[in-house]
Amino acid sequence: MATATPPSRESAHGLGAQGLAATGTVHWNLVAPELAQAAARRAEGVFADMGPFVAVTTPHTGRSPKDKFVVQEPSSQADVDWGNVNQPMTEAHFDALVADVRGYLNERHELFVQDLYCGADASYRLSCRYVTPNAWHANFVRNMFIRPDVAELAAFAPNFSILHAPEFQADPARHGTRTSTFIVLHLAKRMILIGGTRYAGELKKAMFTVMNYLMPKQGVLSMHCSANIGKDGDTALFFGLSGTGKTTLSADPDRFLIGDDEHGWSEHGTFNFEGGCYAKVINLSMEQEPDIFATTQMFGTILENVELDPVTRKVKFESQSITENTRASYPLHYIRNHVPSGRGGHPKNVVFLTADAFGVLPPIARLSREQAMYYFLSGYTAKVAGTERGVTEPQATFSSCFGAVFLVWHPTKYATMLGELLTRHDAKVWLINTGWSGGGYGVGQRMRLWHTRAMVRAALAGKLDHAPVKVDGVFGLAVPQGIEGVPDEVLDARGTWKDAAAYDAQAAKLAAMFRENIAKFGSAVPAEIVAAGPKG
Repeated sequence: MATATPPSRESAHGLGAQGLAATGTVHWNLVAPELAQAAARRAEGVFADMGPFVAVTTPHTGRSPKDKFVVQEPSSQADVDWGNVNQPMTEAHFDALVADVRGYLNERHELFVQDLYCGADASYRLSCRYVTPNAWHANFVRNMFIRPDVAELAAFAPNFSILHAPEFQADPARHGTRTSTFIVLHLAKRMILIGGTRYAGELKKAMFTVMNYLMPKQGVLSMHCSANIGKDGDTALFFGLSGTGKTTLSADPDRFLIGDDEHGWSEHGTFNFEGGCYAKVINLSMEQEPDIFATTQMFGTILENVELDPVTRKVKFESQSITENTRASYPLHYIRNHVPSGRGGHPKNVVFLTADAFGVLPPIARLSREQAMYYFLSGYTAKVAGTERGVTEPQATFSSCFGAVFLVWHPTKYATMLGELLTRHDAKVWLINTGWSGGGYGVGQRMRLWHTRAMVRAALAGKLDHAPVKVDGVFGLAVPQGIEGVPDEVLDARGTWKDAAAYDAQAAKLAAMFRENIAKFGSAVPAEIVAAGPKG
């Protein structure tokens, strides 16, 4: 086995622990400039104007959740919420797959190894080893996770391994997969296998799934949320599915960003799992999101599936020619107002973001503890008409805990932990609708960003703690009145509609969807939580 990096960056704990005996060159813990050079030499992509590296991952331009499996084994069998999200794989099929993946990697002319931490709190972090045949994928995980000091690398001992074989195609008959694509977690062996897809998001989200299993076992709530800190030291969390404004609202120039996607809430407070950000960049502009835009002009950033102007190599952020799911991966410190430690205190405020394309939810509401657990379990947002073939009117999307596809335990475990933490630390919970007002999609208007920012800032500053409220008749939500910078009429969702009867009908329709969704949990949800849902 050849090596092409200084001994100081090569771990004394070699690839034998991963079952590998590489015959080609192994590059240990290359830094971003070296990885960019290697990616260019290997023709893995191109450089955009200002220096970001651009990779195209077609035909996979998003995650493949139907190709994710968890190995059934005694130590985790009773813990996993088996089903469409956590599909079972036998030990025999895993053994066959890992043997073939190892054989594939051993035959590569080059391998890139990155030893990284997952978890900013050393009490809970994992020491992860990524092995990939592609330099740009190595740079991606180096951006996304926490980079050890050089002095730590020689003694780095991984306790979780990720073998990445993006061009290797699984055989469903031999390996027990659904297709040639696979994301397989073996929780007992602390190993992840990823192959048949070049989409880099799999490398990040597979480890998040692992944290969603391990953290609750240690009394830590794992959360699909962004987090920031105010100038007075107050921490806030932002939960929300794609398109709800989670990244935009947490990257507030008046606050400091802890992280944009994955966090834990422990007895010590809040901590980021990652050391980087993975932002959607479709229609990104310098005017609307200056800090995120600035990262796309920096060397070291990786842009995924964006279109470049063939003459200037500038990014065409408005283009969906490859996919609507265009992405930028960059280290957290590329954001000016970031928290270097990746840690914050116990949250004073928790924000649930929803883009209601039906146009009936209030723009802001203060939630009781029971309502917080209800809307956390619901994880609601709505797809707008025209985003997918056959979608002609808004479609409700319910994703438990605002990240159902990454959960391992039953959703009620995470909701129960959240409820206990909210009570223990007296955190306030807010529901913010970043969707439509005055009518549904196609009739009403999207909530103005500056109105939403004003509402969020007022809530986080404590200005709404004792504000008078009006209780919504259908959803039972307490809507604060008289928010500075927000016209009074904006706060009345029903009043923004020209036809009140049409509002009532649409609100009743959405309320019924909520009730149908919560019913799927059966008796697992206490009656007082069910009762906190919509009334009409």
